[in-house]
Amino acid sequence: MPTYEYRCERCRRRSAFNVRGFNPPESPTCPQCGSAGMKRLISRVAILKSEEARLESMADPSNFGDVDENDPKSVARFMRKMGGEMGEELPPEFNEMVDRLDAGESPDSIEQSMGENAPEPPLAGG
Repeated sequence: MPTYEYRCERCRRRSAFNVRGFNPPESPTCPQCGSAGMKRLISRVAILKSEEARLESMADPSNFGDVDENDPKSVARFMRKMGGEMGEELPPEFNEMVDRLDAGESPDSIEQSMGENAPEPPLAGG
């Protein structure tokens, strides 16, 4: 079901309208102030990728260009990016590990303290 966004010319608030079919509402009114002066906005577009396409994009060598394996913060940025490419909810342990890397903690000390709870990082290219 498509969503169309509008901004009210009077109160300047943004409103979203879900519609059946693909035609935007002809003359929506502002749910906050009741004004008919609504201006349509261009919304973000989500592009769905297949699992194969996500894995392919993670394997792209250009993703590794700015990773410094000796800098925990650099590794954390890379892992957040790869975690986002996975397209699914990652376990809380993953987020804990990345937060600790981002704080500058070494991967070895994180692995030692988390033991079996340390998640495997997202793999790019096997």
